[in-house]
Order: sequence, then C-alpha cells, then structure tokens
Amino acid sequence: MPKEAGPSTGEQAKQHALAQLRQAILHGEMAPAQRLVENELAEQFGVTRASIRAALIDLEAQGLVERIRNRGSRVRVVTVEEAVAITECRMVLEGLCAAKAAVAASDAQLTHLADLGEAMTKAVADGEPMTYSELNQELHARIREFSGQQTAVELLERLNAQLVRHRFQLALRPGRPQHSLNEHLAMIEAIRARDPQAAEAAVRAHLTSVIEALRD
Repeated sequence: MPKEAGPSTGEQAKQHALAQLRQAILHGEMAPAQRLVENELAEQFGVTRASIRAALIDLEAQGLVERIRNRGSRVRVVTVEEAVAITECRMVLEGLCAAKAAVAASDAQLTHLADLGEAMTKAVADGEPMTYSELNQELHARIREFSGQQTAVELLERLNAQLVRHRFQLALRPGRPQHSLNEHLAMIEAIRARDPQAAEAAVRAHLTSVIEALRD
C-alpha cells in the first residue's frame, strides 16, 4: 500500500493514524478479524509504531478493535447477538433524538429531511441499494444532529461504528430497502408533523424491524 503523507511522531501522528484507521474500518476497507500489524500500518501511514499502538488502544476503547493475547490486534468481530443488543440501545437513544428533533428542528431542517425521503424513494425505485444505504445513514445522522441532544449523539456514534459489517449486509439483502423505506418515511412524516411521541414510536418500529432482519 502507498505510504500516507502526515506527521511521523507525537499526538498529531497518533490522531492522523487514528483517523485513517477508523475511516478504513467504517468504510469496510478493513474486514472483521483482519489482523492489524503495527509495522505495516506504521509504514503505510508514515508514523511510528508507538503512534499506531496508541491509535489501536483508542480504537479498542471505541469497540472497533480487539487485542488478542500473544497475537496482537485485529478488527473486532461483532456477532449477530451483539448487533441486536447494540440496536436495542440505539432504539432508546434514536427514539429520544427523533422526539427532540420533532420539537427543535427548524423549518429548513424539516425540508431537508423531506428531501432525503424523496431521494431514498428514488434510490429504491432505481434499484440502487448502496445509494439507499448511504441516504439511510445520512437521514439518521441528520435526525441526531437536529435533535440538539449532544450526549445521545456521541453515544450513538460509538454504537453505530460497531455495526458497519451488519449494515452493509442488510443493505445488500434483496427486498430490504423496499421494506425499510416506508419505516423511514414514517419517521420523517412524524418529525415534520412536530409530533414527538409519533416520531419516537416510528423510530422504535423501524429498529424493531432491523432487529428482526438481523436475526433472519
């Protein structure tokens, strides 16, 4: 792999390595159970092994990396049961964010949610599951953002990062985008109606459906 340009030592180097590694894991460029060899990563990112080791410790705390005794680090494998448990926690936090967004979002932000719903509908009609998946993630991110509930946002970012592999698998499952589209549109409709109870209920219904899909 080509060597990345960036600082070689110190806190900047650690942050550089951390950002690059996190992005690679979240984008699926590093697969679950893939070994993370410090020498190779140091060479790739142009930093010291100490910087890589510090970045891996941070990623372990975030639930993205696991250290295997006498075998080094690897991308953490999240089982289906773990994914279900994480989604159950998401249900509470994302329901809260949707309820808050229904009250706090500006008219312009509500219009943006409606635009996302139209784009998601088009992606399903055009048979573009990966485009739909990206729009799906953006919709959830915007609802979190518009909620103004920063503590919930930070917790959800950590939880969602651990679900990358399962998210990709669901996105590519035949019929899944069509099934989830109406659930997302119901979330948007409830938030635009400024109905916090309905917004929270719509999110819970959607994530209950996600749990059922994970278990299939």
